[in-house]
Formats: sequence, structure tokens, C-alpha cells
Amino acid sequence: MFVDVHCHLSFPDFDNDRDAVIKRLKEQQVSLLIDPGTDAVTSQRSIELAARNSFIYSTVGLHPHDITGIVTETTFSELETLAASPKVVGIGEIGLDYHYDEYDPEQQKAAFRTMLRMAKMLDLPVVIHSRDAWQDTLNILGEEKASNLRGIMHCFSGNTEIARECIGLGFKISIPGTLTYKKSTLPTVVKALDTGDLLTETDAPWLSPVPFRGKRNEPSYVGLVTKMIAEIKELPLETTAETIKRTAMNLFAIPTATKKFEEKRDR
Repeated sequence: MFVDVHCHLSFPDFDNDRDAVIKRLKEQQVSLLIDPGTDAVTSQRSIELAARNSFIYSTVGLHPHDITGIVTETTFSELETLAASPKVVGIGEIGLDYHYDEYDPEQQKAAFRTMLRMAKMLDLPVVIHSRDAWQDTLNILGEEKASNLRGIMHCFSGNTEIARECIGLGFKISIPGTLTYKKSTLPTVVKALDTGDLLTETDAPWLSPVPFRGKRNEPSYVGLVTKMIAEIKELPLETTAETIKRTAMNLFAIPTATKKFEEKRDR
């Protein structure tokens, strides 16, 4: 029923109780989860987790905080090789983050373009991280625009105007648990957009929704985000959840990925 399109379940934060977390998310009717990589190592962990769980899929990427002087052509070739794994359904987490001064914006932009071009070549959707960098993010997406460039704006933090610009560029808006926060501006964005342009995520282990704010986030909480979207849109919860799941299934071509994985497994 519920969908978490961005959850770092393969991260060490869940090493001590991952099985219990998976049990809880199933009890809360989470039926699809996408686990993103942030570099070659975490992308490999994500792929391994997806191989062990039928409802989990993976994306491989290079987070802007993982772009350092040691990133080389080999880094990108490793990620491209990993992207050939049958349960990889996208390229990400990639993008720009100017919140901290120690990460070079020019190096981030260069890597972002490289990963976008990889996604276009492989015909995979992208998972974009943009923090304090909306103008550059939108400029680059506009410059790299292609008929098969599409994806999600992960953990969306912009306003309605930015959301509509992203949608115009072929992207869906992924809503995190911050929607439930008292001072959040996301309810205004959600209300203004078509439900078919929205997705739901936890970004676990971070950004727990109310009433779990301040504690480790986990995918079983994504239904709280879906419920609030339904309330804002004045729609039945089941209808909202069904629309969001259909959008995710289509965008990430989940049936195709499942078939490829099963064929490889059965050989």
C-alpha cells in the first residue's frame, strides 16, 4: 500500500536491528522501498540488500558530500558497472549541496553533470539531492535536458514555484516527514500540486515525522506522510496511496526490474 522511495535502510544505522525494521514496515503495509547509494561502497550495500528482499530496489549514485579530490574516472566507471545490476532502478543520490563550505561547488557541478549523462545513457531515472542550491540545480537540469531525463526531487524543500519548474523538467516531487512539522511550508506545496506528481519518502534514518521527531526515522513511518498528504488533498487514504505507488512503479519501471532480476536469479 505505502511507498518509501528514499530510505537508507542499508546504512550502518540499521545494522543492529534491520530485520526488526523490515518486520515493522511490513506490518505497516509498506510494499515498496527504494534504497539509494551515495558512493560505490554504499551502492554495493544497497544492491545486496535489494537482492535479499523482493520489495526493495536500489539506486546507485554519488552524493555531493562524497565528492572529494579522490573522485576519478574510475569512480564513475565503478558506479556505471553497479548500475547494470538487475534491481537497480535509478541513478542517485546525486546533486548539489551548498549548505557546508567545505564541499567545492564546482566539483559538485562537474560530478552532477557526469552522473546525469550516465543516467541518460543508461535510460534510468535520477534521484536528486538539492540543498541551498536550487538555482544551479535547475540551471544544470535545463542545460542537460533530454527526452529521457526524468526522476525525483528527493526530500523536497523548495516552494510551489520551484516544484512546478521541476515538474516541467520531468521530475516528481518526493515529500519527506518534514511535511508533518509545525513550521513546514510543504503543506502549501502539496495542496497546489496534482497528486500524480507526488511521491513519499522517509529519508531514514533522518527526518522522522511527528510524533517520532528527534528519534531515528524508519520506513514504517512513511504512512504518516501519506496520511497527511491525503488530508491536505481531501482524498481517501487508500486512493492517495494507490496513486503514489502507481507513480513510483511507473517512474522506476519496477515490473521490468523485477522480471530482469527473476530471470537472472533463475538461470
